[in-house]
Parts: sequence; structure tokens; C-alpha cells
Amino acid sequence: MFLYIPFSSDKDPEDKDFKLKDKIMNSTTATASQTSTSQEPDMREMANAIRFLAADAVDKANSGHPGMPMGMADVATVLYSKFLKFDPKNPTWADRDRFILSGGHGSMLLYAVNYLTGYDKITIEEIKRFRQLHSLTPGHPEVMQDAGIEMTTGPLGQGIATAVGFALAERMQASRFGADLVNHKTYVMCGDGDLMEGISHEACSFAGHMKLSNLIVLYDDNSISIDGDTSLSFTEDVLKRFESYGWATDRSDGHDFSSIESALSKAQGNDRPTLIACKTKIGFGAPNKQGTHGVHGSPLGSEETAAARANLGWTADPFEIPSDILHSWRSIGTRGQIECQAWKKRLESSSQKAEFEKSLVAKIDDVVTAALADCREAFAKDQPKLATRAASGKVLDCLVPKLPQLIGGSADLTPSNNTQTKSSAVISANSNYAGQYIHYGVREFAMCTVMNGLTLHGGFVPYGGTFLSFTDYCRPAIRLAALMKQRAIYVMTHDSIGLGEDGPTHQPVEHVPALRVIPNLLVLRPCDAIETLEAWEIALNNTTGPSVLVLTRQALPAQRQDATENKSARGAYILCAASAEPKAVLMATGSEVSLAITAQKELEAKGIPTQVVSIPSFELFAKQDAAYRASVLGSKSAIKVGCEAAIRQGWDSVIGNDGIFIGMTGFGESAPAEVLYQHFGITSDAIVEAVTNRI
Repeated sequence: MFLYIPFSSDKDPEDKDFKLKDKIMNSTTATASQTSTSQEPDMREMANAIRFLAADAVDKANSGHPGMPMGMADVATVLYSKFLKFDPKNPTWADRDRFILSGGHGSMLLYAVNYLTGYDKITIEEIKRFRQLHSLTPGHPEVMQDAGIEMTTGPLGQGIATAVGFALAERMQASRFGADLVNHKTYVMCGDGDLMEGISHEACSFAGHMKLSNLIVLYDDNSISIDGDTSLSFTEDVLKRFESYGWATDRSDGHDFSSIESALSKAQGNDRPTLIACKTKIGFGAPNKQGTHGVHGSPLGSEETAAARANLGWTADPFEIPSDILHSWRSIGTRGQIECQAWKKRLESSSQKAEFEKSLVAKIDDVVTAALADCREAFAKDQPKLATRAASGKVLDCLVPKLPQLIGGSADLTPSNNTQTKSSAVISANSNYAGQYIHYGVREFAMCTVMNGLTLHGGFVPYGGTFLSFTDYCRPAIRLAALMKQRAIYVMTHDSIGLGEDGPTHQPVEHVPALRVIPNLLVLRPCDAIETLEAWEIALNNTTGPSVLVLTRQALPAQRQDATENKSARGAYILCAASAEPKAVLMATGSEVSLAITAQKELEAKGIPTQVVSIPSFELFAKQDAAYRASVLGSKSAIKVGCEAAIRQGWDSVIGNDGIFIGMTGFGESAPAEVLYQHFGITSDAIVEAVTNRI
């Protein structure tokens, strides 16, 4: 039996003189005479089931983080047994509460609870295979919503930040379909490390502004980091910080079930997001390591695990859960079935059933094709000279009214990014979260984490804009979207030295190559209005990964007359064929395609047959078969030239190591765009000279 010393109930945890931290850290092992009521030991034994599944799995793997699961087991037990709305037999139920384990290193807490409550995929065998190749229990949680894992976490801060997107999605969905169909909460467990990361500031500030009352964060306030006590580096008043964001805050003893329940009960009625600081002891129960940084990221070891078993009165063998305790947990797992079935009946009888279900379908290509038909025809007919950011805005004018699930936004660059259409009403707490556009403020990273939350939640296809040079701020969230295979669309404008006078701080030269190296990310750099439309079509139909649209500030001439086929979908294609077997193949992206076209005319006039290839997407081109790639790239003897106002990295895959590259070799300068292109030698004349010299 678990033995525990409860805190005195006559203390107010909000009293400044109440030394909650000291009481926990200085507590000693209880004696049998101090055991509380019969109901509490059952909860404690349930919590111990989490603790020892975590400790045993980490020991078996000889790798992992037992401290957090052992420290937060009591909080998890209260949350799952008394508050969380979920049904393991219907794990993707649309109106379930979402639980995000932001401190993903504590993954064994999530795996343990999901096994105990009865998720079919998380078996005891998977628990035993913790951190092993191809197991369903990797070192950090990886999104598997049919197993109760809502998102991939591990990079600290991104879990709590993405949870803001989940919570916002629920509010937006509720505004469209009503509380009968949409009425759930997003719960988060986070730690000190999450709150040290800057993204927590961006996202939680935004959550407070949006008054996301359905967001409840359980802060594992254990005062321990890898280096030691958090006093080494983290001394701010976290609750006051969150109060300044517009959050409700509270404290609880994270090892007192009534204290935890009281705080969570209070949070249910708050009209704003809530942070509950749960004062815990990391590695709770391990007598020699609890409360120290030594229990954070290393196995307890056989001796300390045995000592913890003795200390907590846990007599079961490794990976064995006593039948009465497992029954209690499984009963918790079945309680949501009644509510889930009631929800399904409400959905069946709802007049909004068809629209609700349609919003959750990932495949939207038929709607996209129809929505773009008029725009496609107009671009082919009018041959507009437009900046591709402006062309993107015209494409959105066609898409947004036809796709209510398409949710736009910008990090305070709406007029520059051309991301808001006339029909895009702004989403806010004051508008009851209706609309299709979000003002994120100057929060690029948070914008992208919120976008991840919107798409993971289901029901929405998010896009967001900023300058391409600021993808450095967005990159961790873009990478996570690619890893999670989520459709998020990044509208990145002002894509090169072509932005001109703002200078090298804002001129991307390494960003496009750097984005291309992220697996499962599509990078699309269109050369004109038609390719921009095609890029949007590709991005919207890419249901298994994110896409970056790389768009110009400056106007570009139309290059295509025929828009009946989406040629960009093959990644690269012959834009302008040579007059004979090509001796030179000029390949370019975006704004530099027009330079290749001009150079081709001059080279053909010199009697050098030259082929121009537009490469809007390296990733899509790499997926084509060898025969198609060879037909586009030309013969081995043909001179290969790549032209892009960026650095060379990645271009050798198409032009070869001995190919000619016309582009950047360093940072830009502050000057008008046309002056910069001349200064850096990115011109049609430079292409002609290079080919002529090589011939």
C-alpha cells in the first residue's frame, strides 16, 4: 500500500508565507499510521502504476526520463479519472478533450496512462519495447491520435505552443457548429524547460489575448533542470508572468489529490486560459534520487527502483499491474463511451452533420480545382505582370470563399504578404471566433506552432505569412510539421535580393536551400502568376506534409500561356524548348526564370541551341522517374546552368558538380533591386557569357 503524508488542509496555497516547495522537498517517508482515507490510497496506487511502468520501461531500455512521470503521476491520475473527456475505443472522436504532454521526454507517463486506460495500440508489450526500433513507444511521443497521442513533442516549448492552436481550433469550430457538436478542452502538462523557451512567451501571450478559456495548463513546478536547481537560471515569478498575459493562475500541491482536483475544478469555470502550478518532487518515491537532477534523464537502476518499490509499498513485479488497480484504470477508460455515443447521436440528428463531416475530410482537390478554374483561365488569358505575392493574393481571393476550412494569417505583415482577402473576416474573442483570418502579431514562431495545432486538431487548413528571411524564427515549427506529416502552408514573401533597399538583414540568400533540406517539406518558388496558382494547388492537395510558397516582392512577367496542365506538379519542366538538340540547358526558379528566357534568345541567336527549364520544386522533381528527369535535364554533354538569387547549395543535384551556377555567394547589400542584380552578376548577360566561355 502507498503511504503518504498529506499537506495540512488549513493552509492557503496562495498565501505568500505558505512554503509549499519546502514542505514537499523536506518531506520524509510516511508511516502506516499516517495513511489517509480508504479512497485516497486507491488513487495513490493508481498513480503508482504509472510510476512503476515508467521506471521499469526506462530501466529495461537503459535509456529515458523517469523523473517527470514519477513526479506528475498524481496529477495525471486526477486529470484522467475526474476531468478528461476521452474514449480509448473511439480515440479520434472529434469532441474528445485533447491532452498534450509538452515535456515529451516524460513520454512514459503518456504511454503508461494510455495502456492503463485501454488504448488498443499501447499494449504492455509496447511498453516493454520503449525506445526500441519501430516500437509505438519512442523516446519522445510521436503523433498517433488513434493511440491517444495528439502530437509529437520533445523540442521544449512547442507542445504548449501548439496546444494554443488546438484550443483556438476548438473555439473556431464551436462558433461554426455550436456546443452540441463542439465543446471540449485542451489540457497541457509542461515543465520549467517549456516555460524557459521563448516560444512559450509568444504563444501564451497570444492565448491570453484570444481569451482561450478552454486551455488549461498543468505546470510541473519541480524546480529541477538538467544542470541542477532551476535557481541557477530561472527565477522569475511564473504566475505573475502569466497573469500579465491575461491568464488565470492557481497553485496546487501536486502530490495531494484533493488539492489537484480543487484547482482543476476551479479552472473549468474560468473565462480565460488557466495555468496551475503543481508543486511536485521529481522522481517522487525514489528515496535516494527524488528531488534531484539525477533522476531527470537517467534510469533509476535496479537498486533504486527496488528501493522505490519498498518506499511506496509496490510489490508487483516489473511490468505487472495488480488486477484491481488495472480494473480501476480500465473503468476510467470506459466512462467516456456513454458521452461519445451521446455525441454521435447528436451528430446524426444535426442539420449540420454533412458540413461538419466535410470539414474533417483531408482530401479537397475537387473543391480546389473548381475554385481555381476562373483564376486559371484569367491568368492564361491576361498574362499579368505581377509580383508572385500579388498573384498569390488573387489566388486566395478565389479559394477563401469556397473553402471555409482555409484559415489564413500573418505575423503582422498582412499588406506585404497579401494573405487577407476581402472575404476573410478576422477571428477574435470579440467575434466569437468566427472568421477565416488571424492576426498573429509579431510572433512568427507562435504563428507556425498555432498553425500546427489547427491542422492537428482537425477541421482546418492553415496558411500563414511573413518574410522569407524570418523563416529562421519559424523553422522549428516547420520541421515539426514535416515530421508529423501535417498540411500547413507558409506564405513567405520578399524572397531574395529583389526586395531591394531593406538590405542584407532582410534579403534571404541561404533560406531557400536551408528549407529544401528539411525532409517531407515542399518548397515551391514560382516564376509567374500561373506557377503561383499551381503552387497553391499543389500545397492544398499535399495532405501529408507542409509546403512553403516562396514569393517575390517585385513584379515578374508572365511566362506561360497554357495553364490546362499543372506542370509545376512534376517539380521541373521544359518551359521553352531549344531549336535543336540543346547544347545548353538553363535552369532557374522564381524571378530568375525571366533571366534564363532572355539569355536563351541571345544564345539561340549565337547559334547555340538552348533549353530553358523552370524548377518550381526540387522535391517534386526528385520524385520523378529517371526517364522524365533525363528528358528535362538534357544530354550529359549539354552545358548545365543553374540560376537562382540564393547560394548554390542543392543545385549540384540538377546541374552537377561541374555545372555553372549564377547566384549569390554571400550576403546582400542595401540598394534598389535592379542595382543589386547587376552588382552581384545575376543577369542574362552573365548567363550568356558563362555558356559562351564554356562552349
